[in-house]
Amino acid sequence: MARLPRPNKPEAPSSGAAPVPPVVVLVDPQLGDNIGMAARAMANFGLHDLRLVRPRDGWPNPRAVSAAVDADAIINGARLFETTAEAIADLNLVYATTARSRHMTKTAVSPEAAVARMRAPDPDLRPGWLFGPEAKGLGNDDVAIADAMVTIPTDPNGIWSLNLGHAVAVLGYEWFRGQGEPAEVFDAEFRARQATKGELIGLFEHLEAALTESGFLRNADKRPSMKRNLRNIFGRIGLTDHEVRTLRGVIASLDGIRNRRPG
Repeated sequence: MARLPRPNKPEAPSSGAAPVPPVVVLVDPQLGDNIGMAARAMANFGLHDLRLVRPRDGWPNPRAVSAAVDADAIINGARLFETTAEAIADLNLVYATTARSRHMTKTAVSPEAAVARMRAPDPDLRPGWLFGPEAKGLGNDDVAIADAMVTIPTDPNGIWSLNLGHAVAVLGYEWFRGQGEPAEVFDAEFRARQATKGELIGLFEHLEAALTESGFLRNADKRPSMKRNLRNIFGRIGLTDHEVRTLRGVIASLDGIRNRRPG
């Protein structure tokens, strides 16, 4: 699969500037028509950054262009990635959309709550939404690297899952209608930048490599779920870039001590 250039990190807005619109990341989308309808929904509600992870039918896709109608700019500007981690590396607030329960400890919020957090007056905030493939939704590994889950309420006696384009439209509408409303304020005596997903994944991989070397992750059958649990633990904390560097220093120090021990 051809891979387009990775996006540059957007410049931080000045204090008091409008919040940065969330990025829309479609993971393993199956039909070009659904990608096009998602792009059209984005255009309806002021979203413009579309990222695709391993689209099944390749990219570019003429059916996506046809379904997008007047959202050509979004389709033409869509970026292609091999992994979800690469697609969200420059983001620091990511919600995984899901309609089903997961066997993991992960906060689940409403669309309104997710948008309220995304609109917080934080110049370093880079938000995004993850959407899974049409047939089965996001995998647990993708949910694990998100900050929280967002679920769109539906009739419990009806069809609980939404079409991909519809899901993007609902969350896009929530974002759009929140314009002009007072955003929730998150104060801190010392404001540090929220760690990006790329920085967090670097921490996770560093920790997992050290734990594999030490023997903690020696059980191959349990290793995937143990890694997800560890990522959930650190993901819920909301680490800053400084805290990530500190933790990586701790891991390196402990690893050095272990390697210096005789035998």
